[in-house]
Amino acid sequence: MKKDKINVLICGVGGQGILLASEILSEVFIKAGYDVKKSEIHGMSQRGGSVESHVRAGKKVHSPLIKKGEADFILAFESMEGLRYLEYLSSEGKLIRNTQKIIPLTVTIGNAEYPDNPEKIAKDNGIDTVSINAIKIAKDLGSDKVVNIILLGVLAQYLGDLSAPLRIDRKIWDDVIVDWMNVKKLSPKIMEINKKAFERGYNSTA
Repeated sequence: MKKDKINVLICGVGGQGILLASEILSEVFIKAGYDVKKSEIHGMSQRGGSVESHVRAGKKVHSPLIKKGEADFILAFESMEGLRYLEYLSSEGKLIRNTQKIIPLTVTIGNAEYPDNPEKIAKDNGIDTVSINAIKIAKDLGSDKVVNIILLGVLAQYLGDLSAPLRIDRKIWDDVIVDWMNVKKLSPKIMEINKKAFERGYNSTA
């Protein structure tokens, strides 16, 4: 894994909070003192279409787009979407995937098929894969809107394990998430759910 830069591709479907996740991640890298570039492709986000966001951080980053084969992490909010972007993952990269399945319109009308076992497909292709049922955890916590925070928690665990110079301390994540919640003026109840969501994700593979 590259130590001078980190490339994270976040993907899923519209309405899952992908763009918010990329904003929070970018702010985390900025707070850690790195140059950050971010690019978003909304697609048909208003109708549940594919959405992707590229976040790149390092001492100096010139392009916001991740080249194929250079993503250190793919953070997949939806099961099949993780497969869609596998060609972007580096040989040493990691796929972090929510096991949630959201059937796209192309499958509903019969123009495409949804794979039976996306996780097996990824692993059969030699992909280092971490799977988490983030939607179940979110519902258990009382809000299906915190899937993005749960998945950021999983990512934070692995970014915390990286050696310098791109290791991100846990406190930076906590500070950025609290700042975001304060700006949004979330209620104490919703703030507590978000904090628990991040904690559940962070400890999910411990």
